[in-house]
Amino acid sequence: MTATDPALTALAQGWCALSLLHGRIEAHIERALQSGHDLSVREYSLLDVLSRQHSDEGGHLQMKQVADAVVLSQSATTRLVTRLEDRGLLSRYLCPTDRRGIYTDVTEAGLTLLNEARPTNDKALRQALDEAATNPELAPLVRAVETLRIPA
Repeated sequence: MTATDPALTALAQGWCALSLLHGRIEAHIERALQSGHDLSVREYSLLDVLSRQHSDEGGHLQMKQVADAVVLSQSATTRLVTRLEDRGLLSRYLCPTDRRGIYTDVTEAGLTLLNEARPTNDKALRQALDEAATNPELAPLVRAVETLRIPA
């Protein structure tokens, strides 16, 4: 295979299209969340992930799991948690069974903000996908996103 191999070129073009779709969606949602709720996409994602925790066995996420879920490094996730904790949207506490572990929960204020922001996020996502679907290069990716079923 060479750098000009048609299979590699098609693969690279597909990756560029996927990256473009992601960027457009994220930018659209970012603007909507910032203007309507003073939240970034990352902050919204973190609140959403943490809101799905439960108190049963294995229901709380460790920081590495949280970082993986929001696609950030552990250090960036810790900084994000600190910012949201400073805003009163999250709280941290020691794991009752392992004093080395720290858990993070969404506060009532955080849940309220998340519930207010969820319709904005969903509407912005729908708008961004509808707009991208008009682009012939992005339309197949939009259809793939719309038909993808991943358990929550």
